[in-house]
Amino acid sequence: MSRVCPITGKGPLSGNNRSHSLRASRRRWNCNLQVRTIVVDGQEMRVRMSTRAYRSLNKQYKSE
Repeated sequence: MSRVCPITGKGPLSGNNRSHSLRASRRRWNCNLQVRTIVVDGQEMRVRMSTRAYRSLNKQYKSE
């Protein structure tokens, strides 16, 4: 299962772990995906989406 948000397209970022002696080893920062139930075209769907996208959707529909 991919670690990509279907709404925002956010995916994992990569970089280095740095020890005290500045040795580098590769690491990943995964996006914060959560399973949420949203309504799409009148039907409820379970979607793995980022928490940022969920907050944006909530903010958009609460203001209407």
